[in-house]
Amino acid sequence: MGCAQETGRSILLDPRAEGASHAATRLLALQEFRAANTVKINPDTPQKNARFLTLEARKTLLVPTPRLRTGLFNRIVPPSGASKEILKICATSQGVKEFSVPVGLDGKARVDLVVVGSVAVSEKGWRIGKGEGYADMEYAMMVSMGAVQEDTPVITIVHDCQVLDIGEELLGDHDLTVDYILTPTRTIKTDCKRPKPRGIIWHKVSYEMLEKIPILKSLRYREKQAGKDVTLQDEQSDLTNANTPAAVNEKVVAENSRPQAAMGLAQPGQHCVGSASLSPRLEGSGMITTVYVGNIPPSVRVSELKSALREFHATPFRLNWQGAQHRAFLDYKDKTTAESAVSSLKGLSLGGNTWRVELAKNQRNKGQVEINSQK
Repeated sequence: MGCAQETGRSILLDPRAEGASHAATRLLALQEFRAANTVKINPDTPQKNARFLTLEARKTLLVPTPRLRTGLFNRIVPPSGASKEILKICATSQGVKEFSVPVGLDGKARVDLVVVGSVAVSEKGWRIGKGEGYADMEYAMMVSMGAVQEDTPVITIVHDCQVLDIGEELLGDHDLTVDYILTPTRTIKTDCKRPKPRGIIWHKVSYEMLEKIPILKSLRYREKQAGKDVTLQDEQSDLTNANTPAAVNEKVVAENSRPQAAMGLAQPGQHCVGSASLSPRLEGSGMITTVYVGNIPPSVRVSELKSALREFHATPFRLNWQGAQHRAFLDYKDKTTAESAVSSLKGLSLGGNTWRVELAKNQRNKGQVEINSQK
């Protein structure tokens, strides 16, 4: 967290340089930190000491997964009776990998304090990140999950030279503001009046972002079920131009799904579960490709799986539901369709678990299947 001077202006150098550890110790003097039971802190190197101090205070530490690829949070679980040295290891990026367990969307996480990094921040609480928007998205996702409230304090830890004047015109309604700024020399209470994001702003989310952050698919599905408008950025463009490639692709997917739905899955209340005979055309082709869905919680019903498959345009022509074994097998007419389904369903989290979705190891051929290969 160092700075250098150039023609009278402060320019940022390596954010992992001197000052970060000392700035983090200012957490200990904050009543908001002392009162917190669960603290969410970014996995960046400058926040390492903040993570250690949280673990040393015997608080629950939540760390976002790298680039949100495999979920939202990991909870750090140090070994029983861990020494100070072990806690320091747990606070490192390697320790986060070795001593953590995932927290699902339905894990009922309640975050009492949020700690984020910044490239620049103003004393008014206006923050600029690295430009990728992950901290803003993490907060919006926490709102969507019910993990944070309007009054949940947000803190950033920076070097003194990163505290700058920032024009409000640079901020959008999705940008996260902060309540406290900790530097090596100061603790700044911003008294920021600008509201924080009130959830995911779906019309600013693209299809590309949905693919990069699979957990967004689950949140979008859940919010759509609750009746919220979850129209994506790309979909808004599609509405104004029905001939765009995305719109044409959606139409093709929908048309391809209809005959599959007619074969027993898409009708509400209809249970096409088990090993019904294949149609003669498909049975003769020997091209059936099966997708394995595992880690399904006992609370999830087959109707919920069917609904999710329809929503994500992943409707198979047959579903083999094995709820007692927490798994299901989805039959598709060819490998391309099956691979598309895996891509659409990857990262899906329902019932508190992130489901395991992959092509079955031993594929069905002419009506035969080996399911014991999936553990």
